[in-house]
Amino acid sequence: MTAKEVTKKVIQNEELFILDVRNEGDFNDWKIEGKTFEYLNVPYFDLLDGVESILNKISADKELLVVCAKEGSSVMIAEMLEEAGREASYLKGGMKAWSEHLEPVKVGDLKDGGEMYQFVRIGKGCLSYMVISNGEAAIVDATRMTDVFTDFAAEKNAEIKHVFDTHLHADHISGGRKIAQKTGASYWLPPKDAEEVTFEYSRLEDGNEVMIGSTKISIQAVYSPGHTIGSTSFVVDDQYLLSGDILFIDSIGRPDLAGKAGDWAGDLRETLYRRYKELSNELVVMPAHFMIIDELNEDGSVSEKLGTLFAKNHGLNIEDEGEFRKLVSDNLPPQPNSYQEIRETNMGKISPDEEKQREMEIGPNRCAVR
Repeated sequence: MTAKEVTKKVIQNEELFILDVRNEGDFNDWKIEGKTFEYLNVPYFDLLDGVESILNKISADKELLVVCAKEGSSVMIAEMLEEAGREASYLKGGMKAWSEHLEPVKVGDLKDGGEMYQFVRIGKGCLSYMVISNGEAAIVDATRMTDVFTDFAAEKNAEIKHVFDTHLHADHISGGRKIAQKTGASYWLPPKDAEEVTFEYSRLEDGNEVMIGSTKISIQAVYSPGHTIGSTSFVVDDQYLLSGDILFIDSIGRPDLAGKAGDWAGDLRETLYRRYKELSNELVVMPAHFMIIDELNEDGSVSEKLGTLFAKNHGLNIEDEGEFRKLVSDNLPPQPNSYQEIRETNMGKISPDEEKQREMEIGPNRCAVR
C-alpha cells in the first residue's frame, strides 16, 4: 500500500488496522495517524519466531497494514501473516515514504481563474502552498521534495516566478532555493533570518507585494516576528492569510528554536495580538504546519477563518502578558530532530546528501506551543 493510498484513507476516515513493527520508542514518538485507525505495536525482533501470538490481537474485520521504518521488515511480517491465514499489506517505502508524501489539495479559487493549492505533508505535518494565475505560479514554504512542485506547476502549464519562505525553517529542509535555481524564479527570504546564509536571495520585507499572472493576483508580505525574528506572513488576493509558524489552527508558534524564547515571546504576542488584529477576520488562515490529525478539514486541507481562531484558539485569548509568556516558555515540546543541522542546511552552511536529509527530518514537527 502506498503512502498516497494511506493518505486517502486518512482523509476519507476509512478504517485501517496498523501493525507497527518498529521499536516502542519510535512508535510512541511518531506514527501514522488516522481518526478511525487502530494500532498494535510489536517490535519486529519479537516476531521472528512467528506471528501466532498476536493474531488474536488484530481485528479480523479491518484491512491490515504492516509498517516499519524502511519497508523490509514489514514485507517479511506481512508474508508471515499471509502464511498464517491473514490478509495483510505493507507500507511501500515504510515510514520514510510516509514522511515524504505530499498531497496537493485545491483550497479555493482566486479572481479571474486563479487557483490556490495547499500541499499537505501528511506524515510530517508540513504545509506548502502554490498560487497559480494565467500561466504563472508562486510557491510558499516548499519542502525538499521539489519535483512535486515543479511537476505540478508543469501539469498546470504554469511558470514558477517566485518562491518564498516565511522564515528560516528549523524542522524541515526547505526546497525553495533549489526550485528557484532550477526554474529561474526569485527566491525570497526575510533578511533578519538570513544574516548567516551563504547564498544570494531577494529580501522579503514588510509590505512587499508580488503580482502573479496578467490578472495581478496579489501576494503581500506582513512582517510577523515571534517564531523567528524574521517571520513573515502573506495575504493572498485579500482572501488568505499564510501565517507560517506564527499561528496554527489549534495552537501558536514556539519562540525558542534559536535559543531566544525570552526575547521573541514579546514579538510573538505583538504579532498575534496587534498585527493580526488589524487584519480582516474574514481572512482564511493557512499555516505552515498542523499538529494533530483532527485539524484536517473534510477535504484534507488545513484552514480556518481568522475571526474563528480569535474566538477559539486559546493562544489568542490570554489577556495577561505574564501568563502568555509562561504559556510559550513552559509548554514547549522537545526540540525538532536535528534542528540545528536543519537550520545550517537552510542557511547553505552544510550540504548533507539525500539520505542524511531524510534522517534529519524523521519524526513529527514540533513548531507549536502545546
